[in-house]
Amino acid sequence: MERTYATQMDAARRGIVTPELKTVAEKEKMTVEELMPLVASGKVVIPANKNHKCINPEGVGSMLRTKINVNLGVSRDCKDYNIAMQKVNSAIAMGAEAIMDLSSHGNTQPFRKKLTSECPAMIGTVPVYDSVIHYQRDLETLTAKDFIDVVRLHAQDGVDFVTLHCGITRKTIDQIKKHKRKMNIVSRGGSLVFAWMCMTGEENPFYEYYDEILDICREYDVTISLGDACRPGCLADATDVCQIEELVRLGELTKRAWQKDVQVMVEGPGHVPMDQIAANMKVQQTICMGAPFYVLGPLVTDIAPGYDHITSAIGGAIAAMNGAAFLCYVTPAEHLALPNVDDVKQGIIASRIAAHAADIAKGVRGAREIDDKMAEARRKLDWEGQWACAIDPETAKAIRADRSPEHDDTCSMCGKFCAVRSMNKALSGEKVDIL
Repeated sequence: MERTYATQMDAARRGIVTPELKTVAEKEKMTVEELMPLVASGKVVIPANKNHKCINPEGVGSMLRTKINVNLGVSRDCKDYNIAMQKVNSAIAMGAEAIMDLSSHGNTQPFRKKLTSECPAMIGTVPVYDSVIHYQRDLETLTAKDFIDVVRLHAQDGVDFVTLHCGITRKTIDQIKKHKRKMNIVSRGGSLVFAWMCMTGEENPFYEYYDEILDICREYDVTISLGDACRPGCLADATDVCQIEELVRLGELTKRAWQKDVQVMVEGPGHVPMDQIAANMKVQQTICMGAPFYVLGPLVTDIAPGYDHITSAIGGAIAAMNGAAFLCYVTPAEHLALPNVDDVKQGIIASRIAAHAADIAKGVRGAREIDDKMAEARRKLDWEGQWACAIDPETAKAIRADRSPEHDDTCSMCGKFCAVRSMNKALSGEKVDIL
């Protein structure tokens, strides 16, 4: 059936119940009547490009389940697309709701099209990365039109959301030079836009031609993820002038997108001390009028290479509890290397734990039901029931099998000293045998 609306936001504003809206409402245990005004106002986005036919749609918003994004792709040093697809399939199996293709080498379009033709998760990209690869030309030779044409290409290919670093301008060049950040700009896309402006003397094309970009996104129903080029890359740079000034501009760009019925997410920090995370979330919600906040981490310390999935999960849980809607996973390989399949798994599990913990804390409908089922299974010493509730049942099974107990109704840590076993027997009037 032919669509009679431009975007999910346009449909919601006109009272049209799209198939995607209906699916998301069911997943979130909400009624269509509850969800529709949230999409209409921009507080919830449903990224679903009209050309991504196999998508299993998800909603992103602070009042919904916290969603997880997984960054994947190939690089010059790790260029095997088959391994990249293996990571994609693994990520989907582990419950990731979104895949961002950050490929920076080779012919990227076939892999991108494979994702949008086969992958049910939301697909995101960063078109500025692909511009140099697509044209096979040095950055300074590219024109504003070249960048915009790549945005259009990604939209045509079925990408559901695009990260665009629209918020930095030539004014940002002066700010970066004046304020002497420790880590300058750590956003890969932001650094490319910054460098292009420095080399050409021109304004940021994603800012200067924003209206044209909005027309493209409206045509294909692509959600804009407003990239935070000035996100802090270390604790010392957190919540500084550069970050906040860019956020103010992202708030203005959010409003302009909504005027054209284009859905928007806003990207956020970065490296942030724990005591500043809640304030960062509140400031974003205020400046960007409740648009969903999509955060990388945030990482709460700078000194844990190899364990940044943990520093990120700590920050992600605090961020989501205070209003972040979308967590970009961080793997143990962050700051070190392209993640392998095991790194991807560890990053997803850490992020899912953080997201779930936050959903319980903020009272998302049905979030704690699985925890209550786990408690019941543990009380009964029902191991199969516990596996059914576990985020990563295979790892849990492997640990128990590796150190199997003498008696099946205990574990190898407590044996017959198991408190659960003792209480079950005592309360049923049985003898509690220890020796």
